Parts: sequence; C-alpha cells; structure tokens
Amino acid sequence: MRDLTPRQNKGILRIFAAFERGQGHPEGGAIVDRNNLVERRAVAFAGSRHQRPHFGRVTGGDPPFRREVVGGGHGNRDNLRHHGSRPPNPPPGWVGITLKHQGATRPRKNIMTNIEILEQIRDKVDHPATVKELLQRLKWPREERASFKRALGRLVDTGELIEIRGARFGLPDRMNLVVGRVSTNPRGFGFVDAERPPEDGPTSIFIAGANLNQAMHGDRVVVRVERSRDDNRAEGRIVRILERGTSSVVGRYEVDAQKRGFVVPFDRRLVMDVEVSPGTALGAKPGEMVTLTITTWPTATRPAQGRITEVLGDVDAPGVDTTVIIRKYNISDVHSAAAVAEATRLGTEVKSRDRERRTDFREWQTVTIDGEHARDFDDAISIDRLASGNYWLAVHIADVSHYVTEGSALDEDAYERSTSVYFPERAVHMFPEELSTGLCSLKPRVDRLVQSCLMEVDQRNGSVVRYEMHDGVIHSDARMTYTEVSQILTDRDPVVSAKYHALVPMCERMHALFEILNQRRRRRGSVDFDLKESEIQFGDDGAMAAIVAAERNVAHRLIEEFMLLANETVAEHLETHGMPALYRIHEAPDPLKVESFEEFIGALGYSLTGPADNLEPRHFQKLVEKIKGKPEEKPIAMLMLRTMQKARYDPTPVGHFGLATAHYAHFTSPIRRYPDLVVHRSLRESRRAVSKERRAELTEDLPEIGRHTSERERRAVDAERELVQWKKVRFMADKVGDEFTGFVTGVTAFGLHIELVEHFVEGMVHVSTMADDYYRFIEKAHLLRGEKSGRTYRLGDKVGVQLIRVDLERRLIDLGLTEILDAVRQSERNRGPRHSRAEPRKPESRKGERRPAGRDKPAAKSSKRPGPRERAFKKAARGKKR
Repeated sequence: MRDLTPRQNKGILRIFAAFERGQGHPEGGAIVDRNNLVERRAVAFAGSRHQRPHFGRVTGGDPPFRREVVGGGHGNRDNLRHHGSRPPNPPPGWVGITLKHQGATRPRKNIMTNIEILEQIRDKVDHPATVKELLQRLKWPREERASFKRALGRLVDTGELIEIRGARFGLPDRMNLVVGRVSTNPRGFGFVDAERPPEDGPTSIFIAGANLNQAMHGDRVVVRVERSRDDNRAEGRIVRILERGTSSVVGRYEVDAQKRGFVVPFDRRLVMDVEVSPGTALGAKPGEMVTLTITTWPTATRPAQGRITEVLGDVDAPGVDTTVIIRKYNISDVHSAAAVAEATRLGTEVKSRDRERRTDFREWQTVTIDGEHARDFDDAISIDRLASGNYWLAVHIADVSHYVTEGSALDEDAYERSTSVYFPERAVHMFPEELSTGLCSLKPRVDRLVQSCLMEVDQRNGSVVRYEMHDGVIHSDARMTYTEVSQILTDRDPVVSAKYHALVPMCERMHALFEILNQRRRRRGSVDFDLKESEIQFGDDGAMAAIVAAERNVAHRLIEEFMLLANETVAEHLETHGMPALYRIHEAPDPLKVESFEEFIGALGYSLTGPADNLEPRHFQKLVEKIKGKPEEKPIAMLMLRTMQKARYDPTPVGHFGLATAHYAHFTSPIRRYPDLVVHRSLRESRRAVSKERRAELTEDLPEIGRHTSERERRAVDAERELVQWKKVRFMADKVGDEFTGFVTGVTAFGLHIELVEHFVEGMVHVSTMADDYYRFIEKAHLLRGEKSGRTYRLGDKVGVQLIRVDLERRLIDLGLTEILDAVRQSERNRGPRHSRAEPRKPESRKGERRPAGRDKPAAKSSKRPGPRERAFKKAARGKKR
C-alpha cells in the first residue's frame, strides 16, 4: 500500500470493507489499477482454494476510487461479480494487496504489507541479501516466494530497497546511497535533496554535471555519496534513475544545419535539447514555441528524442507566453468532459428544493465587493448595528460543497488543480465556468446558496462575543467594486454615493467596524506587510501598455479584515468541536534563520529586540512599522518573508504565526481553493452527530490533502510570478539605452539588484560594468566600496541607471550606473578611443548550436534581441555626446 496515496488506499480499503465485516470469503485481496483513474477497476481475490478472482467497476465514494462495487456474485452486499479464472500475472502499474479476516478458518501466515516487510528487513537483515536469504531471515513460507519477490520489486521501484550486483537487496541508507529528486542548474550541475537523510548524514548532495548520468531536472534518483564534509555538505554520483520527473517539454523549435529539428526547453533547468523524431514536427516553424512529449530518454551517446504534440505559435503572439507557462508547470487548463457535464446538469438557477432547511437571508441587505474585472464572486457581506452598540457581521460564502460531492468528477478535477491560477490576461479556474462564474457565483439580484458565519463583534475591542454557522440562501442587492466603495468612503464622491444611496449607511458601518478590527489585530502583533505590488495594463490590441502600482485602497483592506475574522471564527469552531479539518498553519521561524536576519538588519541599524529562539509576531511587526516608508523597507521586508516559514495546509491546528492567532483556516474562497471546500464539508459535518468511524475516515485523508494542496498552491504562485517577470522583461526590450531612477534592493559580490521606480522592474548592475574602480563586497555591511574612490553602494540607495541589455531567453535585465558610465565616457574622451573595462566581450551566437547530452553546459548565451551587448554599450556611450 506504500505505493498509493492515502486517498487511494482509503478507497481500496472501502472496497473490501465487506470482507472485514464477514460478508465475504475468509480471505480477500485485490489488484487495483493505480494508473487508469478513469476506468478504476478492482479485482478481488476470494479466499477459495483456487483463489479465483472477482471483477468489478468501482463507482462511488471518495476519489480517486469509489465506494461501491457493482456486479453480482456470492450474495455479498458489495455485490462482486465473478468473471473467470485468475490472471497469471498482474498487468504493469497494478499493485496487489491481501486482507485477512478475523474469522478465517485457515488464515495464511506471514502476510505483510510493504511497510512491514521493510521494517523486518531493517530489524533482521544486517547486509545486502538475496531473495533466498531474505526468505530464511524473515521466515517467509516458500509457497509465497512469488508474492514476496513482487513485494521486493515494488520496494525497489520506490527506492526503499536497492538491488545491487549478485541479485542482492539492501537498504540505501546502509549502503551510502541516498534517494531523492534532482534539481539541476542551467549551468549543468545539480543537487539532490534526500527524502530520508541518513542519521547525521547530508540532506542535500551536490552533483557535478559529469555525474548526472543523464538524469533530468525533477527525476527521482539514487545517489552514491562519494565525498562528505563536516558542514553536512556532500558530493555524489547518480547511479540509478527511479522515476522520470518530466515526460513533456515546452520550448522553442529550431532546425540545425543538417535540417534536423530539435527543441530548446523553455525551462532552463532542462539543460539538454530534445531531438524531434522525423515526421513529428506538426508543421512547426523555427522559432515557434511547441510542446513535445519525450519518447526516448537520453543516454551517454544519444540525446533525448520526442514528438511534438502541440504548436503554440510565435512567442510574441497574444496569449502564447501564458500558454507556455501553463504547459511548463503542467497546469491543466481544460476541464474533463465528465466535470463539465456534471456542472451543466446542475443548471443555472437555485432550485426550490435546494432552499429547503436553509436559513433565509434574502431580506437582509447584502452586497459583494470585488475588483472591476472579477467574475467569480464567492463572498458577500451583511452588517448591522445592535441595540447594545455591537456590530452584527454576516460573512456569506458560496456553498460550493452543496453542489460538489466527494468523489464526483467535479471534485476530482478540483482536487487535481487545488487552486485557480490568475495570470495577467486570463485565469485557469479550479471549477468549470458553469459553476465558478455561474451557479456558485454570488451575483446580484438572484438567489444563491451560501454557508454563513454570523458574528457579534464587541464595539470596544473587536472581539467576537458570539457566533452562528448557517446553511443559508441570499439575494445580493448589488455588486460593488473596490473603487466605488473607496470613492464613497474616502473621496465622498457625490455621483457614486447617489448611485448607491441605499447602501451608503452600510458602507459607513463596514468602515467603522474595519477600524476596530484592524486595531485589535495590530495590538496582538499581527505582521502586516503593505508592500506595493505591480499590475500590467494592456491596450485594446492586447499588447502591454504599462506597468503600474496595483491599487490597494480602504475597500480592499476592510474586506480582507472581515475575511480574516470569519476564517479565525470558523477555525476555532471546528477545533472546539473536535472536528477533523484542514487548517492554514504558519509555524514560528527557524532560530538559525532569525539569527542570520538579525545580522542583516543589525548592519542597517535595526533589531528585532527579542530572543531568536522565542520571538513573537509583535517583534516583527514593530520592525515593519520602523522601516515603513524608508528606502530599505522593501529589501528588509522581502528578507523577513524569506526568514519566516511558508504557510501551508495541515490537519493539526498549530496556529498562524504571521497573523498572531491560535486558530486559522481558509473558509472564504471555495470557488478557487480546494482547502476551503474541505473546510466547508467539515463545517457541515460539525452541525450533526458524527460517529467515531466517520471521524476516523475524515482524518485519514487530511494529511495527504494538505500536502497536495500546499504543493499545488506553490506551483500556482511560481507560475504566476514567472509569467509576470517574463512579461516585464519583454516590456523593457525596446527601451535599451533609456535612463531610469531606481533603488538598490540587493547587494552581492557580483553586483547590485536595482528596482526601477517607474516600471516596478528589477535588473542587475554587474560589478564588471562598474569600470571606474575596483569594488569590494563588504558582506556584513551589505555594500560595495570602491578601493580607490571610497564610493559606496548599499541597500536602499537611490541611483540613476541606464538599460544596457535585455536577455529575452534568460529573462534578465542588465543595467549600468549612469554616474559610472559618465565617468567612463569622460575617461574615454580624455584618453582617446579604446575599449573600457565596462565593455564586455561580444557574446557568441547560439544559431545552429546543439547542446549534447551528458556534459557540463556553459551558461546560456544571450538572445538575438534586442542586439549584441557590445552594440548596447556603444549606444550608451554615445548617449550624452549628442
């Protein structure tokens, strides 16, 4: 069962629950297809002498396997149907399990799971052993030799056992071997993070390019550790590839001098080009972006080969860059036909039967407040003032769980994505639009089903005096935008106020409550970053028109405050009722990282004023207040974020450090986040009596759901960030030679990171272009200092820069400091024509170049546009002569 996820294991065990209840034969087993999740077949072995199988199609219950097995045979309630003799061998990708029944007349001996076999080997076998030796040591019956060998094969496939010469099997950690996934660098080397690091052994192993053994980024591999150091660093060699992490590649199609096609991967961590098999180019033209499926993996003498499955088009065509990122991160942007069919069958209106046994909030004054371009409205607000002076706040959230049942096609699709992904030009929704922007969207002037959290909030300190949870139905009065609410509250705009004259008093109450809640959260020390974010604006033709600061006004903040309060209240409710749920947790930062951060800010004159091993959120919040509006605010805030742990989903409610709260869950966005849907289901379960069995059932899935959804969230964030960065670089491509103002956001030994004020774009001033002096990196002070001039550049400095080069392939921007460029130009005039140290070597062309397999690779060369680096420097040097 180790090969399957807890969700899969759970489904399989349910199939055979009838055997455990005495409704079947004394022994039962199964072969379950873990690859074909569409067909979902199961084979159950009866405990008869001939072990004849029973086949069934799994049809109901939690994904990815179903609750009920349909068919006929032997009078079992699960109704397994007999179909013939036992297949001689299970097909590839199937895994066998055996179940023992308590009342068995002749129970089989020594039937163990993969985990138990592994534990027995660890305890009883002290060296790599043959199958015969293992059978003897573990006292396994001879008649079960075949099943034992299959179990060993599965353990080898997962890397938990390693097969070495002489058909011997051993534990990797006892043979100086480590299993993990390789992360490669564009320069050709890589690292492997150990899945189960040896005791006192390295957690990360460096792999030189020559030792990658044709492994690609993301592959699961076995590494032999060849050299270790005292600081837990090690070097190794990949000796086996257990599982390929990449089956498809998105990249640029090119043709070499021999007219052979190949694809240059867009992901620069895939350091080898992939040959296109003859006749499979699908008409792609050189320079176009394509998707390719790998058909032959690389060897020491031959590169990987594949066939093109999709031609995306020219990268400058509208929308192609977004599709490239979607393909790179394997984000599914097409919903399954089954999911779309389910969503369509639900209709577009709330049915009368769906309103039954729900609290009717349709007479309450209710509004949604979202962005101008939002289409999926999953939260609405009602607010009133009680006779006591306290506030009665209702947060209504779209009741997606009413329509999306566990195990349905919609649920399967949503779980796979786990989150909606929002790109500048389009969104990939977690649910089909029939649901996300249709039946579940809280549109104005139509009935919609909701789960509502009603809270009485103390007017003095913002605490929740009491709360209620309801399945409800609302009829929203209006769809307002953040801008409109801000115009009412901040600008006192008479036109907008007249348009929403009936809702103005409600907006005033919301603003008054927001200030009370915000003060309460600040008092407890919640860390509140308020960094400016950028927004890309597009023209009517779809081209990028500008990069501006994203607006964040009082309306954004008050809705955020209400959502935080609802999330906290729901989390506390679930925890109080002992209900298994998925919480949003944020653990305290690692003391070692805190010490490093203290060192960094200490050089800038700041301190956290607290012990590194016992810091509280308020220590960080005080620092945020001190740096607010200072030039060094952004670099300190960014490093503070990296110092903290990543928030994630987990069934253990350890609280949220950043928000300074002991209870927190995500409840308010079930249309776009799967964990919120899980919380809604738990919330509904909490309103009725729940058996111990049901609680155990709910608890079993949650760790895997938390791991999966956290990983999917990180994938979405990385994809969104990479596309924005790529668009920013392309936006700057025609501005080479222009001058800008920027701030130093990072200082390293190789140069300065600069963020341009005007376009919110970050570039690099490489130290090799600072040709007026030799600059030394003073690490503790985070500055560069000229040896001769004493000139310094430190974090937060405001500088003038000139755009020197835009590398579209590596998605990098090179800048030069104007005061140094001026000094170099003056020196050139005084000394006559000669090359300055600031002028780098002309880069080699990559035209026709092929990257062979199995060698260390040089850094990627510059792209063809906007021109060679030498020309850019010459243009910059001529700039002020005119």
